[in-house]
Amino acid sequence: MSTVKENGMDLPIAIRSSRLATKRRVMLLVGLCVVSLSGCANMTPTQQSALSGGAIGAAGGAVLGTVVGGSPAIGAAVGGAVGAAGGALLSQNGQ
Repeated sequence: MSTVKENGMDLPIAIRSSRLATKRRVMLLVGLCVVSLSGCANMTPTQQSALSGGAIGAAGGAVLGTVVGGSPAIGAAVGGAVGAAGGALLSQNGQ
């Protein structure tokens, strides 16, 4: 088995490569969060409410779809659409 030294320990190459893959995923996730949050700076309150309603609805729909035994993707799509519509309508009624 091939090994490589990391922090004074001999690790199999597979473990080292999985650690690098995990670090890359974390960096990609952080980058996506930064980009997505910076896009919300110039939104109207109605758009912000629709976006947050859609995100909450998508998360809830995915969880509900998994719990019920259906498809999490379909649950997320339906929940996101309903949440976005609800967030936009509630925002317009509140103004």
